[in-house]
Amino acid sequence: MPDVFVARSLEEIRFWSRIMKEHSLFLKLGFRCEDTTLINEANQFYSIFQNIESRANQFTAGTDPNVIRKFNEEVHNAVSHIWVFKRMILQLILTCQLPGANNFPLLVDHTSREANYFRNRLAELNAGRLDPLPDAIINENVFFLRIMADHAKFISHLLDPSERKLVDQANEFSHDFDQLLYQAVDLDSMRPQSQTVPLLDQFLDQNRISVVALRDFKKTARDLIEACRIKSIIHPLLADHVYREAEHFLEIINMFELSLTGNKA
Repeated sequence: MPDVFVARSLEEIRFWSRIMKEHSLFLKLGFRCEDTTLINEANQFYSIFQNIESRANQFTAGTDPNVIRKFNEEVHNAVSHIWVFKRMILQLILTCQLPGANNFPLLVDHTSREANYFRNRLAELNAGRLDPLPDAIINENVFFLRIMADHAKFISHLLDPSERKLVDQANEFSHDFDQLLYQAVDLDSMRPQSQTVPLLDQFLDQNRISVVALRDFKKTARDLIEACRIKSIIHPLLADHVYREAEHFLEIINMFELSLTGNKA
C-alpha cells in the first residue's frame, strides 16, 4: 500500500513548488530594470523551486517516508526564505521605495500568503497533525475563497480598460467571492456549532458552483490571451497559473464532499 504521508507530501510539493517558481518569475517581471539585486534574487528562487519540482517528480508513493520527511524539511526552509523575500518586497512597495515598479501590493501579499500556506502544510504533514475534517473544510475554504477573490481583482486590473465586458465579468466574480468569503468567515466564527454535516455540505455545494464558473472564465481568458484575441498585460503563464489554482481548489472541495458525505460531486 502506498504511504499516505508520502503521497500527500509529494502532491503538495509538486503543486506548490511550481506555483512558487512561477511567483518568482512574475515578481521579476514587475521589477524595474535597475532593480538588479531583486531580479537576481528572484532568479535564484526560480532555480531553487525548479530543482525542488524536478526532484519531487522523481519520487514515488513508495519512497521511504523518512526520505520524504527530510525533503519536506528542506522544502519548508526554501519556502520560508521566499516568504521573507516577498514580505521584504511588500515593505519596499508600501514605503514607496520602488516607484514605477509593476507589482501590486495585494499581489505580493497574495503570493506571500500562498507561501505561508505551503510551509504550514509541510510542517503539519511532518508533525502528523492535519486538521479534523470539519475544521479543514472551513479553514481551506476561507483561505482559497480569498485567493479566488484576489485573482478576479488582478484579472480586472490587468485587462485593458477597453475590454469592458471582460472587466465587468471579472468585477462580478470579485464581488461574488468577497461575499462567499464573508459567509465563510461567519461560519468560522460560529464554530463548533456551525460544523454540522448539512451546513458544511451546503457550504461546499455553494462554493463549488462559483469556483466552477470562475474556473471556466479563467480558462476562456487564458485561451483568448494565448491566441492574442484580447487586449491585456496579462502574461500567458499567469493566466494559466490562476486557472490551475482554481482547478486545485475545486479538487479540494470535491475531496471534502466525498469525505463528508461519501458522494462524489
